[in-house]
Amino acid sequence: MRSALRAEITAIDPLDELEREHIAEVLAWIDSGAELCRISKPATPSKHLVSYFVLVDGENVLLVDHKNAQLWLPTGGHVEPGEHPRATVARELREELGIELEHPLEAPVLLTCCTTVGLSAGHTDVSLWYVVNEDRCRELHWDIEEFNSVRWFAFADALIIRSDPHLGRFLKKLALMNRSTRSRAKTGAPG
Repeated sequence: MRSALRAEITAIDPLDELEREHIAEVLAWIDSGAELCRISKPATPSKHLVSYFVLVDGENVLLVDHKNAQLWLPTGGHVEPGEHPRATVARELREELGIELEHPLEAPVLLTCCTTVGLSAGHTDVSLWYVVNEDRCRELHWDIEEFNSVRWFAFADALIIRSDPHLGRFLKKLALMNRSTRSRAKTGAPG
């Protein structure tokens, strides 16, 4: 699993120096032999893997009002021992939103290390940020035990709410990637 996780992380093209630092820190953590997955709630070990999966429709993003974190966050969950982070996305999509993953996931867009806040604050989430393209008109059956509500936000509106401190960086990176894709499509350049 460690080699698969290293491959997932090294596939990420860093946005900035902070992401380069996070990638280097996480690769060293993986190589250290430390436990990577949460084995006991709320936070044992105190540093563990999370798969965020951000539902995106054009310039809109789905966020959930997370009861525990007390923030508007992308959907996601803790990676279980022996589970690939992409399998976490598929499992959590079913559990949190009641939908099945319909397309293969691409490599994560962003990697972050963040100290958590909220009711179980103080541990470090090592988060892989995946994109799941979804129609914002699709009916969702979200987890009322975990979320107060779910809502689609325009990228610009998502930046003015209480959220993950790296959400702005994720949206910036996603916008840059979208511009690059549109530019290649106009010129006929390969992806």
